[in-house]
Amino acid sequence: MSNQFWNQVKSKYQLGSLIHGKVEHHAPFGIFVDLGDDTVRGIIQIVDCVDSGDMTSEMYPDIGSPIGAVVIGYTEDDRNQVWLSVKPSVLQKALVHLKIPATSDR
Repeated sequence: MSNQFWNQVKSKYQLGSLIHGKVEHHAPFGIFVDLGDDTVRGIIQIVDCVDSGDMTSEMYPDIGSPIGAVVIGYTEDDRNQVWLSVKPSVLQKALVHLKIPATSDR
């Protein structure tokens, strides 16, 4: 795909942004997500599902269920994938933007 195509994808699905889709397919390595976009699909790898412990197939969300995830990358080849994460720690950062107070030097 062209640089122009990927620039448009990256503009629409910005790194760190929270997006919504529907669970489309389960695979041994993760979950495919329908983003409602004919040009790309989302993918959540197993390592991007839980902060600790093991992700099992019983823990996968049901096919067709809505899912919110954070954009963490792209597969810039003919697979046209937007990489997503549903790790609680990543979702927390996307949902809650903490304001860190400035420290003063005394």
